[in-house]
Amino acid sequence: MRQFDGYLLDLDGTMYRGTERIDAGKQLVDRLVNAGIPYLFVTNNSSKTPEQIAEKLQEMEIQAKASQVMTSAEACASYLKRKHGALNVYAIGEHGLLSALDAAGHSRVSERADAVVMGIDRQITYEKLAAACLEVRGGAMFVSTNADKAVPTERGMLPGNGSLTSVVHVSTGVEPTFIGKPEAIIMEEAMKRLGTPPAATVMVGDNYETDIMAGIRAGIATLLVFSGFTRPEDRAWQKQRPDFTVTTLDEWSVETK
Repeated sequence: MRQFDGYLLDLDGTMYRGTERIDAGKQLVDRLVNAGIPYLFVTNNSSKTPEQIAEKLQEMEIQAKASQVMTSAEACASYLKRKHGALNVYAIGEHGLLSALDAAGHSRVSERADAVVMGIDRQITYEKLAAACLEVRGGAMFVSTNADKAVPTERGMLPGNGSLTSVVHVSTGVEPTFIGKPEAIIMEEAMKRLGTPPAATVMVGDNYETDIMAGIRAGIATLLVFSGFTRPEDRAWQKQRPDFTVTTLDEWSVETK
C-alpha cells in the first residue's frame, strides 16, 4: 500500500449510511489525525453548508471541521471566481449554494446574469427554470453543481440536480459545465485547499461511478471501498480499475509522517 500526503474522503457510503456511522470510516479518520495527514471530505451535496455537514459528522464522533468539508456548491463558487472573477449570477439552489456564492463574492441577480448556476432546489418552479433558460439563451455561462440524476431519500430515489439541470439543457441546447463528482473540477478545487499535489493525494470512496471516476479523471490515486454503492461483483469498476480496493477501510493502514 502506498502512503499519501493528503486524503479526499467521500461521505455517504464511506463515512456513514444515512444516519448510521460506518465505524471503519471513523477509524480511518482517527488514524489520519494521529498520523498528522491532512484530509478533506468531498461531497456532491450543494444544499447544505460545510458547517451543517461538519456538525453531522461531529455528532457521529467523526473528527471534522467546516474547513475540512468541500461541497459541490463551494467548488462551483470557487471555480467561477478563479476562472472569471466575481460574477453576477442567476442561481437556482438552496442555502448551501446561495451562501457559497455569497462567500465567494459573487452577486446574485434575477436578470442580466454572467452565469446561471444550478444546484438541487426542492422548491423548484417553472418560473425559475424559465428564467434560467432565458439567461442562458441570452449568453450567460451555464454551470451546474453536479449531474446526479437521482438521490436516495427515506421515500426512495428522487430527482437529483442533474434531472433539474437537464430541463435547461434540453430547452436551450447548451451543455452545462458540471463541477461535482465524477468531474475532475471538484477534485482540483479540493486539492488546492488541501495543499497536496495529485501525485501525493488519494480519493477514497464507495461509488465507482462518482468518487473513483472523479479521482481517475483528476489523475490521482483512488481507493474503492465496498461499504456502500459499488459491490465487488459489479462489473463497471473492473474495466478501468481503481488503484486499490478494500472490503472495509479497516484494511487500509496509515503510517505516521
